[in-house]
Amino acid sequence: MQKILIIIHAPPYGSERCLSALRLAAALAGREGKKPLLDVFLMSDATVLGLPGQQDASGNTLQMMVEEIISHGVPVRVCKTCAGNRGLLGLSLIEGVTIGTLAELAEATVQADKVITF
Repeated sequence: MQKILIIIHAPPYGSERCLSALRLAAALAGREGKKPLLDVFLMSDATVLGLPGQQDASGNTLQMMVEEIISHGVPVRVCKTCAGNRGLLGLSLIEGVTIGTLAELAEATVQADKVITF
C-alpha cells in the first residue's frame, strides 16, 4: 500500500494552497478501492487549521474538511514547535487532531513513498 505524507505550511487565508491541500487529502482519503495510507502534518501558519471554527474566504468551514479527513482514519498532527510559537498550545483542537513532534514528522517522511507540500 502506498504511503503519502501531506505537509501543509501555507496559511488558510490569503491563498488557496491550504484549501487545495485539504481537498486533495479528502479526495485521497475517500477514494474507492486502493486507498493510500495518508498522514497530514500542519506546520507554520497552517497550524491554525487544528483549531475549531476556521473558515475559508467563502465562509465555508475548514473544520468540516479536517473532520472529514480524520473520519477516514487519517492522522492529522499539528507541529508542537509551530503551535507554541503562535500561542496555540493549550487551546482546544478539533477532535482527532493531535500535537506532533519533529521526530514524528521525520519518521513519517522516511516511511512515505511520496511527500507533498503545500
